[in-house]
Amino acid sequence: MNKYRLVLLVLCMTSFIQAKVTLPAFFTDNMVIQQNSTLTLSGKAKAKKQIIVKTGWTDSKFTAKAGTDGSFRIEVPTPAAGGPYTITISDGETLTLKNVLIGEVWFCSGQSNMEMPVAGWGKVMNYEQEIAAAKYPSIRLLQVKKTTSPTPAEDVEMNMGGWQECNSSTVPEFSAIAYFYARQLWKELNIPIGVIDCTWGGTPAEAWTSLGTLKQVAGFQDEMSKMEKPDFIANHQQEVNEWHELLTAKDAGLNNGTPMWISSLQTDPTWKTMELPDYWERKGLPDTDGIVWFQREIEIPTSWEGKEIALNLGMIDDEDITYYNGKEIAKGYGYATPRHYTIPAELAKAGKGVITVRVSDFGGEGGIHGEKKDMFAEVNGQKIYLDGAWNYRTGITLGELPPAPTSLESSSHPTVLYNAMVHPFTVFPIKGVIWYQGEANVGRERQYASLFQALIADWRQQWNIDFPFYFVQLANYLKPQEVQPNSQWAALREAQAEALHIDNTGMAVAIDLGLSYDIHPKNKQEVAKRLATLALANTYHQGEYQVPTYQTYNISGRKLTLTFNTEIQARDKVAKGFVLAGPDGVFHRATATFTEKTSIVLEAPEVSIPVAARYNWADCPDGNLYSVRSAFPVAPFRTDKGSNP
Repeated sequence: MNKYRLVLLVLCMTSFIQAKVTLPAFFTDNMVIQQNSTLTLSGKAKAKKQIIVKTGWTDSKFTAKAGTDGSFRIEVPTPAAGGPYTITISDGETLTLKNVLIGEVWFCSGQSNMEMPVAGWGKVMNYEQEIAAAKYPSIRLLQVKKTTSPTPAEDVEMNMGGWQECNSSTVPEFSAIAYFYARQLWKELNIPIGVIDCTWGGTPAEAWTSLGTLKQVAGFQDEMSKMEKPDFIANHQQEVNEWHELLTAKDAGLNNGTPMWISSLQTDPTWKTMELPDYWERKGLPDTDGIVWFQREIEIPTSWEGKEIALNLGMIDDEDITYYNGKEIAKGYGYATPRHYTIPAELAKAGKGVITVRVSDFGGEGGIHGEKKDMFAEVNGQKIYLDGAWNYRTGITLGELPPAPTSLESSSHPTVLYNAMVHPFTVFPIKGVIWYQGEANVGRERQYASLFQALIADWRQQWNIDFPFYFVQLANYLKPQEVQPNSQWAALREAQAEALHIDNTGMAVAIDLGLSYDIHPKNKQEVAKRLATLALANTYHQGEYQVPTYQTYNISGRKLTLTFNTEIQARDKVAKGFVLAGPDGVFHRATATFTEKTSIVLEAPEVSIPVAARYNWADCPDGNLYSVRSAFPVAPFRTDKGSNP
């Protein structure tokens, strides 16, 4: 082939490639489009070509001319709920979207409790039955692939190949709350429901907020100003590298970067034992972030010698480097990612071997966790289980280091999740948002009160829609304490509730649905039911969502009387969860007596002059007040709101 024919062929191929219309990744078969809205189709086509859009719900054609770079934008009005429809977009070559429904679209976002799948690492209550019963072709699921970006993106990848019909094969790895929420709406509204699973566990609210808005939030202005500078990325990466070099230098398990504890079982007294799998916070290392080394001896049978050994370590939060008999065999990332490794055949020697795992955790819970059955070594179906006692030693805690600069690739860095996972959707009309997040901001409640409200305003501004924004208040968690006036979890719950001052918001109270030992409670059905009841009442005007709230208090002698906005009752008859303080500010457990169905009198023997009362003000409280009408729980509160928590 001569060079002229080759050039001609390349030009023809380039023209053919450019001629194909491309749309953002969330435009696929099976999609749900928001009813009674304006759908924006923006994408790429052949430069300067006429673009023609036809839809199954109207005889009208919609046209635009692609720019010199091939970009185009066409707005299409959508009708009331219905379908299925077909959409065609053509620049001479036709792209067809099939099985499209018109209905209600909800954006479901937040951290791990919203991410928690029906099965997968989540395994919600009765998950096997839930999966078997998941047959709802009018519910459509879209899951956004986890990714970060330092600047706003125009597109983002999807998992599962884009929109999928809801069935037993598509539900298991999808957000449980999003699915159960959609199911409840579909049953009540009987129209197509689309839910977008845009989640990432362990992430703070600032990661989901745009730069322009974070510049207005106290505590973020300096960092946002740095991000606007052209040399920010290079300078920031240098700071990250320098911090990790310091982390490596101070890790007791490393000597000039070389691991020292990997060749043999460590037996000196600095090593202790821990039962695995579990988070290390529950096993002797409370409030610990940093690096912990784990070791376990294994007896390799003669029949395994010279064969590859499958090594399964459950899940590891957050990162790990795994060694066998002094050799590195794997690295892993992701707090909920199962670790399936291989011990190479050349290392498989009969007799005792040593598995060493260097676990790094940079926030929240840490350790080797999951289920016992998922920790084992295996050859040809023969297994040696690895749950039980492991030796461990702390290499370094993050408290020994200056605060870490967050990598731009980290899901915790300000703006990166908004940029990568939210911003692309701001051209896609939605009905509203459901949100479950806050755990990653515990300890920063004062900042969170402003930050969360800013996030809500930010998203509405970016979409240019004053949509409803419904959120879940943090559930009860950690060790129960009768009196805990300085609870950071209680303070964060109060900061969340501050957002109720914003129009068109609502809060699902989950203070009775948590577990002291698990930050991911399994009863996601009830959480979704409360969110759906809230949306049905406030957005669709069906039924009511009434959460009892404290309104006023009155003091008479040694008694403090609380008045509520509706009738309340105590499960188990005796009201619990109250504490009372006098002028000294010291709280004591209080007894509670109903005087009327809307009021309660509090007393405490230690308090002769009551000045303040609190209800369910603890990490994991035991309050038992519920609405008589709706059976929903009373939200945590305090009468001394102006004081420090």
